[in-house]
Amino acid sequence: MGIGLEAEAVADNRLAVVVGIGTNVVGAPEGMPTPATSLAALGVNIGAEELFAVLSDSWAEFRGIWDRGRGFGEIRRLWLERAAGLGHGVAIQSGSAIVEGIFDTIDEQGCMIVRTLDGKRIPIAAGDVYFGSVASVGAT
Repeated sequence: MGIGLEAEAVADNRLAVVVGIGTNVVGAPEGMPTPATSLAALGVNIGAEELFAVLSDSWAEFRGIWDRGRGFGEIRRLWLERAAGLGHGVAIQSGSAIVEGIFDTIDEQGCMIVRTLDGKRIPIAAGDVYFGSVASVGAT
């Protein structure tokens, strides 16, 4: 699965955000710089239409919780309950910079917090995130 976010300041000190996701439902491309898989290969039997319906319903539910940002604390709590890779190795590439360490948490501003080997806690606002075995090969 891939998630893309773009944000831009707009009039009246507001922020416009566009979110896009892509999910390999049946098959996955081969020969990618990092390994790709599909839901079917992971044993998840769902069609694209059903997946879209589930995602759409979830989006509506969480948009209601969001409440123009007032519900971020609850969204953060629910997200951390489900977060894959929490407490495990991660590498983030942003431009030519690479940060490697342990995925510690998401802070109150929505930044990923990475604890480096020397114990520093670095907030990450954006970048390409690599977990598990690709954390060591994906960000090179």
